[in-house]
Amino acid sequence: MNAAALRRLEIEQRLRGGIPRGELEVHYQPKLDLRTQRVAGFEALVRWRDPERGLVSPGEFIPVAEQSGLILAIGQFVLEQACRQIARWEQDRNGSPGGFWRVSVNVSARQFESGDLVDAVRRALAETGARAERLELEITESTVMHDEKAVIATLAQLRALGVAVSLDDFGTGYSSLSYLRSLPVDTLKIDMAFVRNIANSEEDAALTAAIVSMGKARGLRVIAEGVETPEQRRLLTEFGCDEIQGFLIAAALPADQATAVRGAEFADES
Repeated sequence: MNAAALRRLEIEQRLRGGIPRGELEVHYQPKLDLRTQRVAGFEALVRWRDPERGLVSPGEFIPVAEQSGLILAIGQFVLEQACRQIARWEQDRNGSPGGFWRVSVNVSARQFESGDLVDAVRRALAETGARAERLELEITESTVMHDEKAVIATLAQLRALGVAVSLDDFGTGYSSLSYLRSLPVDTLKIDMAFVRNIANSEEDAALTAAIVSMGKARGLRVIAEGVETPEQRRLLTEFGCDEIQGFLIAAALPADQATAVRGAEFADES
């Protein structure tokens, strides 16, 4: 326990210094539209390149950032970088889809609690010139549980700016159905815990199909994450899922590599 505590302290200290030194990067994981079979969006994911240790796993430093409050600075960095990338892609349409596409950014409970989220998004859009409809913010049910009324009010303000909202990790919370009815969201994201075994578990397949149906009945766009096999892709297509993301398509890519696959076709080879 002492060793673990010392390790967390070391990560916090190095991360606290690494943020102003420019050690953070934003990578972009493609999302595939199952109807067109083309990349039609990305999720912006933070990466930390420590000078001594190289890329540090997000699973190692994000929990420390959450506990220490550094997630506020990290979240702002990712938001601003994603907006800059949106603006670049808008200026250069070569090889990009001309219609629907978005870049999604994860928002932590701490960012909601700060009370500055709407203003921060408004500033990022204004300073970068990014179009609001190209930006999507991802929240989790655990975030909503902190203060449901306040979160709903904030989401309504964000949508009034033209920003889309996605409910992430759907199915892992305590009140999924009630939140789905009340939250002002545009997209439903199925947690990878359900997707992982849909090819081998009738129960998981049935649950996933039901989640897709609920989302579609609510008029939401439905995305499945953690897709790694052609069979998972085939089943999700059958269920009526709109988009998928996962290692089957690509891991999170640096911005230049993400640019190269914008609008690229990934045909089903199963």
